[in-house]
Amino acid sequence: MRPARVARPLAVAVIVGALVWWSGPQAVLDALGALQAGPVLAALACGVVTTVCSAWRWCLVARSMGMRLPLSTAVADCYQALFLNAVLPAGMLGDLHRAVGHGRRSGDVGRGVRAVVFERLVGLIVLVAVAALVLAAEPELLGVLGAAVPGAAWFGILALVAVPAVAWLLRGRLGALTADVRAVARAGSMAGVLGLSVVALAGYLATFVVAARAVGATAPVLQLLPLLVLALLVMALPLNVGGWGPREAVAAVTFGAVGLGADQGFAAAVAYGVLCMVACLPGGAVLLLRLTGARRTTARGSRAPHAPSPQTPVTADPPLPTPRTPASLVPAGAGGRLHGGRPARTPA
Repeated sequence: MRPARVARPLAVAVIVGALVWWSGPQAVLDALGALQAGPVLAALACGVVTTVCSAWRWCLVARSMGMRLPLSTAVADCYQALFLNAVLPAGMLGDLHRAVGHGRRSGDVGRGVRAVVFERLVGLIVLVAVAALVLAAEPELLGVLGAAVPGAAWFGILALVAVPAVAWLLRGRLGALTADVRAVARAGSMAGVLGLSVVALAGYLATFVVAARAVGATAPVLQLLPLLVLALLVMALPLNVGGWGPREAVAAVTFGAVGLGADQGFAAAVAYGVLCMVACLPGGAVLLLRLTGARRTTARGSRAPHAPSPQTPVTADPPLPTPRTPASLVPAGAGGRLHGGRPARTPA
């Protein structure tokens, strides 16, 4: 097993374990116990909004790139991808599965993968832009973020410098992606893609607000939103499993920095993670139905229909002609009859 595959889950386990030890197991139990029917139903409703928006965004991008993608299929694929992302360690295998699957159905795997990468990248850009606005409005949160994630400031500066440099160095290989961006722009879908990304982000924030309210946070929504945006932003870091890890650390530190209580921030992040799992449960149902349907199809195809072999008709051979013996050659005493049973003709 590669060390990289073990390092990330181990680091996440260390982060979450340290937070649980620091805040106490009771904080986790209180967060889980606060999730009653109301927050769960609200999370499911917000999940429908965010998933449909993401699927619709994917449809706009794919259709602009010349691929057919019905909205119903996109919604089912997105739900399944959310479920796989939540339960599998890498956190992106569900998106890879839907990208490759759509590419195979469309006859172009590369273009299918680029469509998913493009629409996910737009969602990330919108989140980063909103986070930048939050940090510009409340610059003191930048120091809090740096304290919660060591090296976060240097990482951000390095990303701002490295991304344009890498894009310039790989400008020849990014020709296909550039062409896809131009295709989406020519189709007039860019405004819709950006708008749907904003609505999807609003749905995620609404789910986080529901989680915070469920664990007893009474701060105004306008005070909570900047903290929740930063918690969502660190989920984009590769150091997480299903979103768990840095999200809880940032929520605890930022809530504590503004006087809302670090334990309450940690509980809100835990409740948000559980609500996200609840919101993606329809994806598990989609996966189960598809696996069941595939097994039934395979079972039908494995049973060859019984076709009776055609019987070869038996053709009776024509009767051989009976030779006629001349009467002169009939031996005496033959009783006047030939071997064939016909009366022999004797001379008068």
